[in-house]
Formats: sequence, C-alpha cells, structure tokens
Amino acid sequence: MLAGIDEAGRGPVIGPMVMAITSIKREDEFKLKTLGVKDSKLLSLKRRNELMDVIKELCQTASIKVSAKEVDKAVFSEKDNLNWLEARKAVELINSVKLDKVILDCPSTNLKSYKDYIQSRLNKKVKIIVEHKADLNYPIVAAASVIAKVERDKEISKIKKQIGKDLGSGYASDPKTQVFVKKYWDTDYSKYMRKSWNTWQRYEKWRLQKSLGEF
Repeated sequence: MLAGIDEAGRGPVIGPMVMAITSIKREDEFKLKTLGVKDSKLLSLKRRNELMDVIKELCQTASIKVSAKEVDKAVFSEKDNLNWLEARKAVELINSVKLDKVILDCPSTNLKSYKDYIQSRLNKKVKIIVEHKADLNYPIVAAASVIAKVERDKEISKIKKQIGKDLGSGYASDPKTQVFVKKYWDTDYSKYMRKSWNTWQRYEKWRLQKSLGEF
C-alpha cells in the first residue's frame, strides 16, 4: 500500500489548515494519473469536487482539521513551530490507515530532520519519503492535496454560513479577506483568525499604540 500526505490552508489568516492522506495499492496508482488527478492548485473548483468522489472510491482516505487556535499555539511557542505541528498531524494520519510506504510533501528545508521527527513517532514500520513539491511529482500525493483542499473549502463555507458574512477565501492576498479582518479583527469572529499572522497583528499593534498615546 502506497500513501501520500499533503495539506491545504497552511498560509491563510482565516480558517483551519487541513491535512489529508490517501492510500492505494501501488499497482493501482496509475489510475489516479489516468483520471487527471494532479496538484489541487492546478485544478478548478468544479474539477476538484469531481475528483474528490473518484479518489474516495479508489483510495482509503483520512483528514485532520487544524484550527486557527492550534496553529497560533504552535507558532507562538518557543519550543514548537508550524512545521513540527504539521509533522505531528502527519504521524496521526499515517497511524490511521493501512500502508507500507508514504510520501510527504515536506514544508521544512531540512528534509532529513523532518523525516526523522516523523519516523520516531510512528507506532508501525513504514518506509517514508519526504520531498519538496511532492504534490507535483506523485499522483498519490496530488490525490491527498485534492482531499485537503476540498475539505478546507468546506470549512470556509461552514464559517461563512455560521456568521452570515462573506470573508473571501481566507488568504491575506484576497481583498475580501482583507476587508473582513480589518472590520472584525477584535470581535468574536476573530476566533477564526490566526493571531500569529501579521495580517491580524497589525491591528492589535495599532490598538496598543493608540492606547499608549491616550495614556
């Protein structure tokens, strides 16, 4: 059994990061490529949703949602960071499905350290390959990227429905997201925002400067 792991939503200021794993018989991996499965960033919304069902038919899948609060906890910590958080979630995914070999799209510049960190925390023997841009080079990792992206999009849609407002994609480069953060950064809606991101922190710094000026 061959598996792939990828994430979606590592960089946004709003919403969770989603990590996903897909596992398939090695001799069946070609089916993913034949069906046009590739890195989710290269697919339209419509095509990602279509492939989601196909991937779930061919593969065993699992996903983990990492909240904005959990991301902040890792980023703010002196003994942790986002890479190690992602690695720990990868361990959870690997331990959750049947596989003999797993390929991970690696966020760290130190491939060996990332691999060793994961290897030391597994409860079973697995061959691990960590690479940059693995979602472009391996269909099974691309499949995981599709699952992660579709699940991330669903989470953003849920937030929009819950609050009744359009917050855009959640990425800081999105004008709608910029407007939303500026307007609601200090409200209850901020629970969906990553307070370790500069996009949010600029307003907190502004409030601090203003309060000091008034003092």
